[in-house]
Amino acid sequence: MNTQASITPDQHQPIILTGDRATGQLHLGHYVGSLQQRVQLQHQYQQNILVADMQGLTDNGHNPQKVADNILNVVADYLAVGIDPKLTTICLQSAIPALAELTMYYSNVVSIARLERNPTVKSEIQSKAFGRSIPAGFLTYPISQAADITAFRASLIPVGDDQLPMLEQTNEIVRKINTIAGKNILVECQPLLSKVARLPSTDGKNKMSKSMGNTITLGADSKTISQAVKSMYTDPTHLRVEDPGCVEGNIVFTYLDAFHPDGAYIETLKQQYRQGGLGDGTTKKILEQCLQDLISPIRKRRADYLNNKDYLIEVLKSGTEHANQQTQQVLTDIKTAFGLNLF
Repeated sequence: MNTQASITPDQHQPIILTGDRATGQLHLGHYVGSLQQRVQLQHQYQQNILVADMQGLTDNGHNPQKVADNILNVVADYLAVGIDPKLTTICLQSAIPALAELTMYYSNVVSIARLERNPTVKSEIQSKAFGRSIPAGFLTYPISQAADITAFRASLIPVGDDQLPMLEQTNEIVRKINTIAGKNILVECQPLLSKVARLPSTDGKNKMSKSMGNTITLGADSKTISQAVKSMYTDPTHLRVEDPGCVEGNIVFTYLDAFHPDGAYIETLKQQYRQGGLGDGTTKKILEQCLQDLISPIRKRRADYLNNKDYLIEVLKSGTEHANQQTQQVLTDIKTAFGLNLF
């Protein structure tokens, strides 16, 4: 199998940086929110995908093995959905020294007060329930993200609305560094907003989370998929088949909208459900078959990749070597501009 060694990016294409924390298997939320988009973007841009193991430690420092165990899981998920290592650079954050060094430099131009005001950080801190024991690495997450983005000279960052404050802070850092350097050595980035609404969790109550178990992973077996669909929230007032039902807020229809290939058919089902005469059991069976059809081939490809871990490691190693060449140049430029290239 060939890996990233064959990548010859068009230097005129805009550069994209995206990625995921290695804290668990990727799930359907990742699939509709980013993975599908990445499969398309790799044909139009210089795409870099970062397996963010260091950032995964920001709230798992007490259990680093959780992160280590999931690195290859994430790579297998990428390949299984169609991300091509010949077109996309897949790399490991902890194996790119420039990222940690840039994080250190940038941390000296950002105040703690500014980090605490970041809406995304504030929201995440509340959801993690750290209390007064917030890890320093978690608080400085926006600085690390700025180092990642600028190290690749990425100008487009695929994000959801909730991540816009992170990009705003990245651009603040870019401007500060350029001012200190006396010239523009870093480029500001722009969001590439997802056109897909955030997928709700299967329980319909909490934010979709690997740790809460309210997701369907891309490697889920058929029994797990069936159980997840059967437990999905529908319309609590839809007690009998003949009763009119509400589609809005009905998780089953939200998932059908996201995954069923025939939108016209789903609109017909919605009309029937609203009028009465369509039971929740029927809609769940339709959704279950849809998800089984989607996940089954992904699950098989994923298992095949995980049975060949040497290949996964080679993909990651090759991509990381390519990334080191890109990021080292940015680091050199910054050290030169700061007068830190004494040797």
